[in-house]
Amino acid sequence: MTYRAPVTDMLATLKHVVGLEQALAGGLYGDLTVADIAAILEEAGKFATERIAPLNKLGDRHGTPFKDGVVTMPPGWKEVYTDWAAAGWNGLMAADAYGGQGLPCVINSACIEMWNAASGAFGLGPLLTQGAIEAITAHASDALKAKYLPKMVSGEWTGTMNLTEPSAGSDLSGLRTRAARAADGTYRITGSKIYITYGEHDLTENIIHLVLARLPDAPPGTKGISLFLVPKILVNDDGTLGARNDVRCHSIEHKLGVHGSPTCTMVYGDAGGAIGWLVGEENRGLMAMFTMMNNARLAVALQGVSIAERATQQAVAYAMERRQGKAPGSKGEGISAIIEHPDVKRMLATMRASTRAARAICYMLASEIDRAHLGKSEEERKAGNARASLLTPIAKAYATDIGNEVASLGVQVHGGMGFVEETGAAQHMRDARIYAIYEGTNGIQAIDLVTRKIGIDGGGLVAAEIARMRRVIAEVKGSNATGFGQTAARLGAAVDALETSTQHLLAALASDPADAQAGATPYARLFGLALGGTSLAEKALRLRGNGASDTERAEALGLARFFAENLATAAPGLGASIVTGGHSVTDLDIPLAS
Repeated sequence: MTYRAPVTDMLATLKHVVGLEQALAGGLYGDLTVADIAAILEEAGKFATERIAPLNKLGDRHGTPFKDGVVTMPPGWKEVYTDWAAAGWNGLMAADAYGGQGLPCVINSACIEMWNAASGAFGLGPLLTQGAIEAITAHASDALKAKYLPKMVSGEWTGTMNLTEPSAGSDLSGLRTRAARAADGTYRITGSKIYITYGEHDLTENIIHLVLARLPDAPPGTKGISLFLVPKILVNDDGTLGARNDVRCHSIEHKLGVHGSPTCTMVYGDAGGAIGWLVGEENRGLMAMFTMMNNARLAVALQGVSIAERATQQAVAYAMERRQGKAPGSKGEGISAIIEHPDVKRMLATMRASTRAARAICYMLASEIDRAHLGKSEEERKAGNARASLLTPIAKAYATDIGNEVASLGVQVHGGMGFVEETGAAQHMRDARIYAIYEGTNGIQAIDLVTRKIGIDGGGLVAAEIARMRRVIAEVKGSNATGFGQTAARLGAAVDALETSTQHLLAALASDPADAQAGATPYARLFGLALGGTSLAEKALRLRGNGASDTERAEALGLARFFAENLATAAPGLGASIVTGGHSVTDLDIPLAS
């Protein structure tokens, strides 16, 4: 089975969880309407389903052969990419001054999910380009913007992010790539970078690398890092392409998954130094790069949603067709479709409910990013930025963990057929594994959440989030919908555990930081369960009497109840491990050998 874009649920999540209609009524999105947004998403879904999705298996099998410094993309990819870019999809969020459409993050986020669900390897390239566009727009000189942004926004040129080195992974203080000032105001870049996504390919005629490097007189550590724009092909003053820059791809990685995306080792300065231009200020490059990285974390979270969505669709389709045994209570003759068996139904419900909870958290984050940029007052913009800063690590960690877990369940639903490559279930599992690792591992996201985010405003930011959840729970409790079952009680217990854990961690940060960090990963999961569960419950509440079909309302209610009664029940246990289990981690000496 191929992929079908879930536009109906995307719109329902935007309207009934994120508050799209209220934002439109308040003028946050100018003259856009729900009908406009629905039309954009329908068209994006059509392109993702019909053009990109058929590339997924081909890209996995063909890979990105590398020979004589050239990466050859899988057959058909260049044609689809060219058509995709020509349709304007690359510039959805970019400023209209550079040829973009200036649309909000919530629309682009739904589209990112679709591109990556259709083919994660295809969708990766545009993610890096859009991030590079954001960094250049926010920090580069007007001259650099005018020279590079129009063709990057149009998709004629792509962009990369060059951070990682063999000696500098998540900790960039050990970065060794060097930059030297030249008399003409440019810089000469020498060094190497690893794990550079789409560092070399044949989709476009030029690639614009954003490279972190250190000047000779830079202070030590991360405070001495600068950011440089280094094109693969130098660009003449009239915009035409000139000579090849002193940068090359040395090799590509042979990876577990995402085979259609070239992951490159890049070398700068074989012949004296690649020519680069400073982005922002000297020794303040990390701030500029974080503009790219923060939005990339939302994009990677959406990749987690996307792989979960595709794995779920495939597993449901297979379970409807595959027949084995006779399900309890089955009234049909002969063997049953495996979807009728309670354990398979449990797995499928876990997949679908978890995917939709993760989608809701990601779209919430996107809406707060919009509020931070488009809010009508400084107070509204500050509030949007604060909530976005809190939700970013939660979304990245929870959604990408869900991507891994759902893809694994997809293999399990397929049984033995899931373990062989023909069905495609194995590819989803292989592709999903990287999402919890890159753009800041999920452990780092959890530590960021605990050490930097929950203490904002003295804990007031998290308290406000908990208050939002409690309002939803109170509404569920007061509703007359009997189908909610124990939803209010189970979600209430989850939020209680979140509140108690937050208080413990805030105290531990001051007295025992190791204990706080030991509880970071279970805390991030606990937060995701509480927030995801209340989001599903809120959607089920809002769909009542909102013109939704009986099927849509019943599914939303059923998934909200399932999540609360089967998944959110893990929350009190996570809370206990956070409050009482930290020292069992920190006091343990792991032996070098068994």
